[in-house]
Amino acid sequence: MRATHYISIVVAITLIALLYWGGNTVPPAKKQGPATAPAAGAMSQGPNTMKPASSDSMISASKMQLPKTAADSVSSMESKISAIHDSSRMAVVFSALSGIWERNNNMQVATYYKALEAKLENSEKKLTFAGQIFVQLMESENSPSVQMWDAQQAVSCLEQSLKLDPNNEDTKLALATGYIEGTGEPMRGVQILLAITRENPDDIPANLLLGKMAIQSGQFDKAVGRFEKLLKLEPGNTEAMFFLAEAYEGTGNKAKAKELLEQCKLKVDNPGFSKEIDEKLNSLK
Repeated sequence: MRATHYISIVVAITLIALLYWGGNTVPPAKKQGPATAPAAGAMSQGPNTMKPASSDSMISASKMQLPKTAADSVSSMESKISAIHDSSRMAVVFSALSGIWERNNNMQVATYYKALEAKLENSEKKLTFAGQIFVQLMESENSPSVQMWDAQQAVSCLEQSLKLDPNNEDTKLALATGYIEGTGEPMRGVQILLAITRENPDDIPANLLLGKMAIQSGQFDKAVGRFEKLLKLEPGNTEAMFFLAEAYEGTGNKAKAKELLEQCKLKVDNPGFSKEIDEKLNSLK
């Protein structure tokens, strides 16, 4: 687990609660712990030749892991879909399928059907929620092809959501993350972030993502500038503090990097995070 994962768990939980308060859908359990913040090393650097997994292959492979009763229920519902021509009735079936997969702890397929429901209903709230969940799944996924599938699903939901509410910044940020980390089209995500910062130069989430992209592309001086600015705006932002340390390391200023990592370690006060930071500090000696 990357150290940044510990930093952003509270933010992620709060975001999901705000997005879907009162709904009956729950966020997915993380495969690698409380991971939500994009790690700089995970960002795509250019066009990706990896092919994404297909929805059919994802569902077929997952069905083999279901208990017989659940698998039979899924097959029964799937057989009904082709005979349904009314979108509202089909949305109900998709919702039921999502529930079965969720109860069997498969959030990839559960969210896929939740997204199909949201698209049929053209619900901005449900589309945004499904897209956000796919972004989280993408960030914690180990398989590159499945990660790309998650990203494609996220982008599809979030783009439709933005057509309904073009000014929703949370949706824009999630869409940018999907493009940057999962689709192999990072510049599309960067353009979204730059548009946000043109309207609001002090926007913290957009500047965080742009700073991480600067680190990934080796523009460490530019990253230092962004994260220094962020810490002036929000001195307690441990994510900005951590990545500023990484940016300073990239410039060769190990002393400053160590100082920031120590400060970040004290503020987060998490045993797992502290262990990660200690390992990082040892590597800087």
